[in-house]
Amino acid sequence: MKRIALVSTPWPLFSRPSIQLGALKAYLDKQFPDLEIDAHHFYLKVAETINYKLYQVVSERTWLAETVYAALLVPEQFERIERVFCREISGNPLFRKAGLKTLAAQVKKVSDAFIDGTDWGGFGLIGFSVCLCQLTSALYFIKRIKRRFPHLCIVIGGSMFAGESTRNLFQLVPEADFVVNGEGEVPLSSLVRYLRASGGHEEIPPITGVISQKTASNEIPTAFSQMETLSNLPPPDYDDYFNLLKTFSPQKTFFPTLPAEISRGCWWRKPKRTSKYSGCAFCNLNLQWSGYRSKGPLQVVSEIDKLTTKYKTLSVAFMDNLLPIKRSEDIFAGLSRLDKDLRLFAEIRATTPRHVLEAMQIAGVQEVQIGIEALSTRLLKKLNKGTTAIQNLEIMKHCEELGIVNVSNLILHFPGSDLMDVEETLRNLEFALPFRPLRFVHFWLGLGSPVWKDPHAFNIKTVSNHSSYAEILPSHISNSMSFMIQAYRGDLGLQKKIWQPVKKKIRAWKKSYAELHRTPLSTPILSFRDGRDFLIISQKRVGAEPSTHRLVGTSRAIYLFCRRHRSLKRILANFPEIAQDRIVPFLSMMVDKRLMFEENGRYLSLAVPLRWAGNSGFSSRDRANT
Repeated sequence: MKRIALVSTPWPLFSRPSIQLGALKAYLDKQFPDLEIDAHHFYLKVAETINYKLYQVVSERTWLAETVYAALLVPEQFERIERVFCREISGNPLFRKAGLKTLAAQVKKVSDAFIDGTDWGGFGLIGFSVCLCQLTSALYFIKRIKRRFPHLCIVIGGSMFAGESTRNLFQLVPEADFVVNGEGEVPLSSLVRYLRASGGHEEIPPITGVISQKTASNEIPTAFSQMETLSNLPPPDYDDYFNLLKTFSPQKTFFPTLPAEISRGCWWRKPKRTSKYSGCAFCNLNLQWSGYRSKGPLQVVSEIDKLTTKYKTLSVAFMDNLLPIKRSEDIFAGLSRLDKDLRLFAEIRATTPRHVLEAMQIAGVQEVQIGIEALSTRLLKKLNKGTTAIQNLEIMKHCEELGIVNVSNLILHFPGSDLMDVEETLRNLEFALPFRPLRFVHFWLGLGSPVWKDPHAFNIKTVSNHSSYAEILPSHISNSMSFMIQAYRGDLGLQKKIWQPVKKKIRAWKKSYAELHRTPLSTPILSFRDGRDFLIISQKRVGAEPSTHRLVGTSRAIYLFCRRHRSLKRILANFPEIAQDRIVPFLSMMVDKRLMFEENGRYLSLAVPLRWAGNSGFSSRDRANT
C-alpha cells in the first residue's frame, strides 16, 4: 500500500476545507512519511458546478441535502423523494429553474466524472468522512466505487456513525469493510499499519475503535481509541482543497474560511453528582469522543499563524463544541499579538466572562454562537444548561457592546416544556429586544442524547427513526439501523400550539431590530452616555423619537455597578449609606422601564455605553494598541 484516499462528499459548507480530512491527512502523513495521501474535498467541485448560492441553500437543510443523491440511489422512489424536496425548498426562488430532476442530473454528471476519472485501483484504502447531510452522497460514492473495484478496502468514519448508530451499519453499507467508531487518527493509523504489513484486509486482527464485517455484532461498540493529548496533533493539511480551488475560473474563486480546533469533546458533559445526566439534555454532538482535551495556548497560536500564512487567508472558524474555559483568554491574547487582522468565529457558553470576550474581540472574533437555547430559567433547567436567563441576557448585552455578532438559537418545542416556560420566555423577551435577535429552531431528537436515553422523563412515549429516512431510502435500509435524527411520539402537538406566540414575538423582534439598525451608523437601541456624576440613557423606538432618562449621583452609580448582574445583597453592601427602602424602589422603577432586568433578586443594567459600542472603525491591531 503506497497510496490512500480520503473523501468528503456533499454537503458540507463549501467555503471551508474539511477539517476531518485535513486533520487525518496531517496525522497520517506524520505517521507514514512515505505514504501518499490524496484528500478529495469533492463537495467543493459540486458547489462550483451547480452555483455557490444554490449549494449553500441545499447544504443548510439536512433533508433537502439528502434528497439529491437519494434520487440517484433509489430512482424507483423518486416521487416520494421529490415530495420531501418540495417540502424543504418552501418556494425558494433559487429552485425555479432547478427542480430535483435537474439538480440530481447536474450532481450525477459531475460525480460520475470524478468517480470514473479517478484511478481508484491505485489506492490501498479509501476513507469516507460522513457527517450530517452526507449520508446519501457517501452511499452513492461507496456503491459506485465498490462496484468497479470490489476488492478495494472501504473505511467509513465521521460523526454520523458513533456508538449506537454503528449498530447494524453493515446492513446499510454492505460495501464497507471497516467502520471507525469515534475519533479517527489512532484507529485509522493502526488499520493502515496492519494493511501495509499484511497486504490485504481479510485477516486483520481486532483493532480498538475499528469495526469490521467479521467483528460486527449486535453489541453496541462503545470502545474508542483516541489520543490522550492533542499536543502532538499537527496542523490540518488543506493543500488538496486549495489546489482544487486554483483550478476554478477567476469568477468562481474566493477566500475560504479555515477550520481549526482548540479542543475536542465537551467539558460540560463531565458527570455531575447533582444531575441525572451530564451535558445538555438535547445534545448528541460529542458521541465520537470520550472526555475533553484541549491544546495549549502556544500550540493554538502557532497553528493559526502557520495556517493563515500558508494559505494566505485570514478567516478562521474554531470547530470546538466548547472552548476551554481556563485557557481561552491566553489563547486569544496570543492571537492578538500575531499582528494579523484575523476574522474569527467560535462557539461559547453563556458563562464566558466579560474579560474573555474582550480578549476574543481584540484578537478578531467577529461572530459567536452562544449556547443560549432559552430565555426561561425554568426551561434552561430542563435543558440542563447550567445557566440562567439573566446570564444569557448579560452575554447578549456584552456582544452588543463589543460589536460581536451573536448568531445564537432559541429552542422551541422542547418535550416537557409547558405554558409557564412559554410565559417566562415571553416576559423575558421584552428585555432582550435591544440586542441582536436570536434565531428560533425547532427541537429535534438526536440519537444518543440524554432525552433519547430517558424519553419518559421528557413526556416522550416512543422513539423511532425520523420518517424522512423511510421517504428517501428503501424500507429494508431505513429500518435496518438507528440513524442520528430521531422522531418521537409525545406532546409535539401541544408544543407547536403553545410556542406560537414566541415565534410571533421573535419575528417582530427581528423586524424592529432591522428597522432601528437600517443605516450603517445606527447606534445601539439602548445605550448610555456617562457625564461623570450623571448618566443619560437613550432608548430607541420604532416610529417614535427615542425616550431618554437621566440618572444622577447614586442612581448613576448603582446603574453602572449592575453592568454585571448583581444580587440585591451585593448592591446593598456596596452602597451602605443608602437605605434598602430607597434602593429597592429605584431598582423596581428601572425594571418597569425595561432599563434593567431582575431575576430571583439579581439585577442587570441593560444599556451599553454609546462611545464603545461596537468599536466601529477599529481593526483588531488598532484595538490591541489602544
